[in-house]
Amino acid sequence: MLRLVRYLRDYVKECVLAPLFKLLEAAFGLAVPLIVAQVIDEGVRAGDTGLITRSVILMVVLTVVGLVCAITAQYFAAKLSAGFGTRLRDDLFAHIMSLAQADIDELGGPTLITRVTNDTLQVQNGVFMFFRLILRSPFVVFGSMAMAFVIDGTQGLIFLVAIVALFAIVFLVMRVAIRRYAGVQAALDRIVRRTQENLDGVRSIRAFRREGAEQAAFGEENDALYGLQVAVGKVSALMNPLTYMGINLCLIAVIATGAVQVGVGTLQQGEVVALINYVSQVLVELIKLADLIVLLSRSSASAERLNEVFDTSRSMADGTQDASGADGSVAFRDVSFCYPLSSTPSLSHVSFEAAPGETVGVIGGTGSGKTTLARLLVRTYDASEGEVILGGRDIRDYSLATLRDACSVVEQDVRMFSGTIESNLRMGAGPDAPAGELERAAALAQASDVLASKPEGLEAAVEEGGRNLSGGQRQRLSIARALARKPRLLVLDDASSALDFATEARLRHVLSHDLSGTTLVVISQRVSAIRHADRIVVLDDGAQVGYGTHDELLDSCPVYRQICLSQLPEEEVSGHGED
Repeated sequence: MLRLVRYLRDYVKECVLAPLFKLLEAAFGLAVPLIVAQVIDEGVRAGDTGLITRSVILMVVLTVVGLVCAITAQYFAAKLSAGFGTRLRDDLFAHIMSLAQADIDELGGPTLITRVTNDTLQVQNGVFMFFRLILRSPFVVFGSMAMAFVIDGTQGLIFLVAIVALFAIVFLVMRVAIRRYAGVQAALDRIVRRTQENLDGVRSIRAFRREGAEQAAFGEENDALYGLQVAVGKVSALMNPLTYMGINLCLIAVIATGAVQVGVGTLQQGEVVALINYVSQVLVELIKLADLIVLLSRSSASAERLNEVFDTSRSMADGTQDASGADGSVAFRDVSFCYPLSSTPSLSHVSFEAAPGETVGVIGGTGSGKTTLARLLVRTYDASEGEVILGGRDIRDYSLATLRDACSVVEQDVRMFSGTIESNLRMGAGPDAPAGELERAAALAQASDVLASKPEGLEAAVEEGGRNLSGGQRQRLSIARALARKPRLLVLDDASSALDFATEARLRHVLSHDLSGTTLVVISQRVSAIRHADRIVVLDDGAQVGYGTHDELLDSCPVYRQICLSQLPEEEVSGHGED
């Protein structure tokens, strides 16, 4: 938790004023029982109405001033905790965005979502309550004990013993609770992961009629979280009963000894009333302190989880070379790759090359490593072995910012962002690109009809995930977004799977003839999408089993020939063999 104190540096004034005003409020509260004792012992007993009136007015003034101090402290505590939470979330999100994809895979997407949202909120709430109560509650508790010693030494000793015992209870409960709260947050991670997987795969779940099984699995995860929360709740619930028990024993001791002292004349009745008031104040503050300790225990567990993310350093080193001057030539030189949590390579010894302006097709069955190849091209991951070359230089030599500016990738799983069509296209073109360039990119991507169908044109709204657009519209707009960047390397990873054959043919013609100097890597399961490429890479279970033109592969690669037989007329494939 202490490691996150750096986010309070801009709020030094608030960090001082919030507890200071709370201390002032507490000081005024500690003065009231003494005034009450004076009213009873001197005003009521002597019938001095003037003293009683003055004392009542003084108590009202102290109450009003205390209220103003409390409101002021609340304002400063809220301001610093909100600023703390804002800066913490900003830094955490920026750090996560700076991590490599392998780092994010290792940490896990669901747990990162939980940490950015729930854990930061827990820490923010802990900071808020800390500056409100961490000084006030001990000040009132020990101040009450000091006042008890002022009134009578014996009564002060009773307060001292009770407070030491109660603090020991609070400390023991805190030690047990803080470990269990970490388990609660981990269980919440699993709930978020299960929810995310079900929402992402809802169509598959319905297609295979797995709703009941998934509901049962979610129920098990939820029950596990429930059990952990109940367990930690039972531990935390011990705090108040034990605190009440200790305070009531203290109150019994005060009344019993006080009655004897009043009888012998060493203590006055008003002083006993003041002691009882101080016991009540200690009770209230210890309950608040107990709740604060529980909240800080949860905040501490969340802070540890946040520090785990901050301690995760980027595993992918950034290069120093500028990729803006590189041409679009691409080469794979004996590239192999294995995902971080996998023992089986996804790609093995893949080699190919393409000159600027050429088109390379990549084809293979499901799970053959096509998407992995696309990710290596734009350095989402680094190759385990071999080299990926762009513009004659290993892409690891380039800075990631300039490399990503020089490349564009369109995946099959299109990601559109809420906003407008224009805001989505500007993600590729940049904020200053003229509207004409966006419209030209849309025309190249065969998406002009999408703009024409919307009365607002580029200003047409796009809902979250592009759910108000069809699959084909999303794919074409995604291609337009990539083209708006004017990349030297364009990677289409099954990016036309939702398009009809006529639209795909027009798109293929435009990409082949209107993008001079742009190297095109087309990854597809459709033979029609890659058959006219300058060279074709055939993958099978991660291994490169063929490389050449369409005609060459029909003669030399059984895997490619089998794919063609499954998609093209048999006469066309067989006729080629006879030629």
